[in-house]
Amino acid sequence: MTRLTQLASPLLLGFEEIERMVEKIARSNADGYPPYNIERLDKDGATRLRITLAVAGFASDELDVSVENNQLVISGRQENDPSREYLHRGIAARQFQKTFVLANGIEIAGAELENGLLAIELIGPKPQQTARRIQINAADKSPASPASSKE
Repeated sequence: MTRLTQLASPLLLGFEEIERMVEKIARSNADGYPPYNIERLDKDGATRLRITLAVAGFASDELDVSVENNQLVISGRQENDPSREYLHRGIAARQFQKTFVLANGIEIAGAELENGLLAIELIGPKPQQTARRIQINAADKSPASPASSKE
């Protein structure tokens, strides 16, 4: 059975890798934990973004921010403290991993943990509009073979 996707249009050529990334992200980010915001902070014509994750209870050494194959991967791991005896445990020591696909040229400017919020700053290149004209070569309609007509 052939599966139809949004990128299956015959007018979209060479987008197979993007389609695979979208499917991977959809599977990995099905869980809404931790909640996050994405803000646009355009300055000086460059695209600036800020991803803010609510990571209350995580220390900076329990969080990891990395870039792997144009993907921003943010993960957190908390260990249970065996010295504590809980009468009620409503705040779980929970692991997570969030993945964001980055366009080519997006750079990570830095990350900061403050008041239980992890903010990651991203800088994108200034958008460039490119256009070029493609020369159309006329085919020779003479009865001679193509190899002999180029002499």
